[in-house]
This record gives sequence, C-alpha cells and structure tokens, in this order.
Amino acid sequence: MIAIQIPGFRSIELHHLVMDYNGTLAIDGQLIEGVAERLEKLSTQIQIHVITANTFGRVKEQLRGFPVEMVILEGPDQARQKYEYVAGLGANQTVAIGNGRNDRAMLKLSVLGMVTIQKEGAALETIQAADVIVHDINDALDLLLNPLRLVASLRD
Repeated sequence: MIAIQIPGFRSIELHHLVMDYNGTLAIDGQLIEGVAERLEKLSTQIQIHVITANTFGRVKEQLRGFPVEMVILEGPDQARQKYEYVAGLGANQTVAIGNGRNDRAMLKLSVLGMVTIQKEGAALETIQAADVIVHDINDALDLLLNPLRLVASLRD
C-alpha cells in the first residue's frame, strides 16, 4: 500500500495500480526501457494490473514473469470494461495510468488518474479526466515510488 497525504487535495491509500499497455507501458508492443525495474519495485508496495486490448499481440510475451495481473479485453466498449474493472477493485484505492480515449473513464473514476503523452500522444478527453499529466510512463511510476513529487504537483 502507498499512502499519500496531499494537502488541500485528498489523503489516499493506494492498493491497486491499473495501467493500459500500448501507449502507456509499451510503444508499438515493446515494453519501454526502465519500466521493468520500476514495476519490480512497485510490486512490493501495490498490486499491479495491466488491462489492454493487446493491439500488437505482445503483452503476454513482454510481461512474462512480471508480478502483474493481466487482463486482455475482448469486443467493443473497452472504456466501459476498463471502468468496470477499476470499480470492481475499488476506485477509492486505485491509481490508473493511460493515454488513450478508452482510458478516460477509468482515470476519472480512480482516486488518482495519470495520463502519459509519449510517442502515441494522448486523447484530449483522457487528459481532461486525469489528475496528473506526465511526459512518459517512467515519470508516472516514479511519482508513485517518490510520492512527495505527487504532493508537490497536487497540493492546493
């Protein structure tokens, strides 16, 4: 669990980290450099979930052996599926990270939503649903590993 007290914003206890895969953890299906080490560190503090449409078909290969729950989405309305997944975990104890339009609802629902820009960019609706915008996934994961950075960004 990661506990963060953010003056003028909220106090949060994070038990779950839910992330999109492509565009967030990976570019063109390949895990971004530096992510593996950060996931290993975070997995000792928080339960990690990767929920994805698996666009490039590489998520299982790329995350094999990592301490993550993996969910591959099927069919239409992926935004609703991601939203329902976060709701089932408990949105008040979940941080969500994504970049695509289908991530917007889970970011808005989560107690803390982060959007990454990276090579794919980010959907405007998703940016508007987030609490924090970061350049890349390593920056987002570092905010969780060093929560005082979040305090600096979000305090009132």
